Amino acid sequence: MNPFEQRPINMEDGFMDWATIYPKPYDKKSVDPYTKTRVILMNGIEAEAIVFKHQFHRNCQDNDLRRELALSRRIEQQQQKRVNWLKPIDESVLETTIGYEHLATDLTAWLAMNEPDPYVKQTLDLALLEDFDHLYRYANLLDLDEQIPAEQLVKKYVDIIPGRPTIAEHRHPFDSVRRPVNFKTADIQTMLNSLIIVSGEQQTMNFYMNLGPYYYNDLGRQLYQEIAMIEEQHVAHYGSLLDPNCTWLENLVLHEYMECYLYYSFYQDEVDPNVKPIWEMHYEQEVTHLHKAAELLAKYENKQWQQVIPGGKFPKLLQFQDTRDYVRKVLGEQILLSANRENYVPIQNLPEDHEYFFYQGKVNHDLNTVSSHVVIESHQKQYNTDYRYESNPHPVEGLKNRLVDNTEIARIPEIEAVVM
Repeated sequence: MNPFEQRPINMEDGFMDWATIYPKPYDKKSVDPYTKTRVILMNGIEAEAIVFKHQFHRNCQDNDLRRELALSRRIEQQQQKRVNWLKPIDESVLETTIGYEHLATDLTAWLAMNEPDPYVKQTLDLALLEDFDHLYRYANLLDLDEQIPAEQLVKKYVDIIPGRPTIAEHRHPFDSVRRPVNFKTADIQTMLNSLIIVSGEQQTMNFYMNLGPYYYNDLGRQLYQEIAMIEEQHVAHYGSLLDPNCTWLENLVLHEYMECYLYYSFYQDEVDPNVKPIWEMHYEQEVTHLHKAAELLAKYENKQWQQVIPGGKFPKLLQFQDTRDYVRKVLGEQILLSANRENYVPIQNLPEDHEYFFYQGKVNHDLNTVSSHVVIESHQKQYNTDYRYESNPHPVEGLKNRLVDNTEIARIPEIEAVVM
């Protein structure tokens, strides 16, 4: 499929009335977990489109161009509201959070499995194990506070076990900066993967930092606060992959192309009869936005869209699938991996005076204040075990013990990992 070869509709025909914008929500008890992950991701994609166009607007002096941005941005706003309001009234913030971390796990794993650039793949793998651990921490909080087993929400599509422990993820800001990708020479899949993961992680950061304070007890508020800080690291981690040499209008074309790619991908796989037509309609709207972006690129920069996206044909479509084997493989191989500026090294290879240990000493000097640890410890005290769903034994020996939360692995250099 090549969206540049499709006939666009009239831009203003994309405006929707209130009845259309307010959709029938999915049923949280029967919804397919991948419908939820698609909804969550497209909400993040639309939020990124809106924020990007506002930033473009603020850095643009041409009011005719700003009016074009305002027009398509208004439709993006309507799309975002329509997608985000698919969430039902009776789904709690914590239940939704399980969907966010399920998305982060399976999306990151799929992108890594289909990433042709080794450096970008490693960047995905590093954060994959961290979001995977967040799913485990939130699942324990859900079972502790609401007595809801998270496996009922993810329908056993994904394992719920420790990843790289959240306490070990807190790194100095210097180590969240990566080497940018050259979008002029990169594979289109790499460009899409980079744009998609930044949008998804940015949405998670915003969700936690804004809704975390509304949780109804201190431990939950503290867990959202801690993990929101990791999500900020991830936004920097992935955001630094984006090519800073792309112009605003080149980025506009890339954003619209990404939206077309995702809506088309999700239309192919959607099983919910109420959601599938939304993906189809939004795809048609985004084709129009893409054609307008290409027109603006030609008008203002005298460039053709082929200079930004050679060929225009979609690469392999994004498809949510069972990634448990891949996650377990990465977990077994990379549990001890950390970052050293732009590079990735095992924790035991960091020098003793590295910023990682300084930062850890600042934020994690008292284990009793580290909520990601306390929530597991609280569950273990109340139920004599942590909460897990695992299809097979944990691949890392040091993370098998369900009676003790391991706060040293991947954080203390002397602690080695024994892999099954």
